[in-house]
This record gives sequence, C-alpha cells and structure tokens, in this order.
Amino acid sequence: MSLLLNQHSNLCFRKPVLVRSSPHLSNGLSSLSLQTDSQTRVLLCADPCGGNRGIAMTMRKWERSIGSCGGWLPTLKDGVLRLREVNLNHETDRKRISLPPLVTLPHCQTQYVTNVAMSTSSPEEEDCVVAVKFLGPQLSFCRPAQSNSEWINIRMTDPCFFSSPVMLSKKNEMLRIAGSGGQLIGSWDLQNHSNNPKLQILRFQNLPKLSETKRELLESCYTSEHLVESITTSETFIVKLYMKTAEIDKGIPRKKTEAIMVFRLDEEGNAVYTQDIGDQSIFLTNCEAFCFPSSSSLSLGRPNFVKIVDVNEDRYFKLAKQKWDC
Repeated sequence: MSLLLNQHSNLCFRKPVLVRSSPHLSNGLSSLSLQTDSQTRVLLCADPCGGNRGIAMTMRKWERSIGSCGGWLPTLKDGVLRLREVNLNHETDRKRISLPPLVTLPHCQTQYVTNVAMSTSSPEEEDCVVAVKFLGPQLSFCRPAQSNSEWINIRMTDPCFFSSPVMLSKKNEMLRIAGSGGQLIGSWDLQNHSNNPKLQILRFQNLPKLSETKRELLESCYTSEHLVESITTSETFIVKLYMKTAEIDKGIPRKKTEAIMVFRLDEEGNAVYTQDIGDQSIFLTNCEAFCFPSSSSLSLGRPNFVKIVDVNEDRYFKLAKQKWDC
C-alpha cells in the first residue's frame, strides 16, 4: 500500500488560463467561486491547460460563498495581481483592487500560478489574507486592506511542495501545503514569517484491504492530494485522487478519476482512512478543496460524499458505498 501512497503527480507546464465571466473562457486562473448580486452565486471552473470549456453551478442567495475568492476574480498581468468583484447585476459598478506589484525571488518565477486563496469573503476586510502559490519554489501572501500592504515572499526548498496548491487554515492561522505523494505537510505561520515551514510527517492508518484487481488499478494511476478544512467542524482532511488519462483532446490529456481515498488528520500527524466524514461533503475544484455541511444547497441535503467539479469531469463519489475488495 505504501506504493499507492507515494506516487507523484504529473505537472502541467502550460500557462494557466484566466477565468472570465463570459460564455467563452480563456486566459485565466483555473478555478474560483463567483459571487453575484443578491440573486445567485456561481462557481466557475475553467480549463487549467487552455481551451474554452467551463462549468458553472448556482446556489441560493442565502448560502455562503463556495470559494476562498468569495466573489472576486483574480487576474495576473504585468506582474500585478488584481481582484475584480464579480457581479451579475450590470447596474452596479464592479470594484477593482490592485495588489502590490509582485516581487520575484531569485531562481523563482511569478508568471505561472498554481492557485490563489483568500481567507475572507472580501479583500477589503482588515484581516483578509490573499495567498498566491506559484509553480515552483515561491509562495507569497499579503493583507490588501492594510495601508502598508506588501507581499511576504517565501522560498520553499523542498521540491515536493513546488506543484501543490496552498490552503489557508483559519484554525491554525497558517498557510498549509501537502507535499506531492501526500506523505508530508508543510505549514507557514502567517504571523512569524520564515522560509522554514513546520513539517509534519503523515502516518496513514486504517488502510482498506484491496483486491488484486483494485491494487493493479491504483498502481497504474497517478495521484494528487488535496487538503481541506471543514467550515463547520474545523476538521482537516486530505483527499487523495487516483487518476488516469481518459483521452487526448487536441493534444491535451484529459483525466478521469478512477478512485479516491479520504483521510481524517489529527494534530499528531495521524491520517486515518475514513468512509464517514459526518454530516458534510467535500468539493474539489482545480483551485482548492472545500468542505460544506449537508444543509448547504450545493450538497442538496446529501452528506458524506466527495464531488469533483472540473472541466474534465463532474461527478460524485459516495464514501459509504466505496468497495475495495472486489
């Protein structure tokens, strides 16, 4: 089973596409949530390797926003990250906020973005943190509402973090990244800035017994790992996806998820496999992972599942019905 938990994910070295709120998506970041006026909110996922495909979902006005971007569209141009309010009410002017110019650390790059995370629903809130994970060693964050706002730049040294997305942990007030393969988590304190993260080795427990067929299937897959923090219980989960290339579409490989495993993490680094995450569900997008209670309209009252919202696939995995011995 250790082989299945240590496979490294493949990288996409193409320039990420920026997301726009028009019917045709091009040139932007891979995935984010769009908050509209009082009528609806939309989750939009754009193709991370190019193309004009996208997925939109809606939910009622009284529900919380789904993504860390909280209704703000990040764009990167000429070394400046800008946040634009996404509002489908065309009678209302959209706010635009330019963050401080990015500073590229030596032997790093700031043109290709892995993901953008935001700690609150608006960058205008005093305690809001915007974090940008670039492909490679650089991780940057700032507090845009503060008068002396500037980027705090971190240079990571362990290559296992170079292609992984960043998660903002509200519980620990840290930036957290799962290393490729899922064996290691690095955490950077938002208050005490340091290039050296707090490292935690994960110990995987309660692993399911696999049939020979299932084992061969998983060993033929490549993996990606997603950290997610519950907005209601503050529990932390790591979701491991096992994927294969389903087809080649105009020279671009399209992935299909063959299986998933969910592990509940504790403070000691124990990662316990579970098929029961309680009265909540996990959503995975190209940008970040989110964990919502079943009362959310996105969950449709159905708890204990993982939904993948991606240009390549849009599907549910019911955790309680997973079978590994057949």
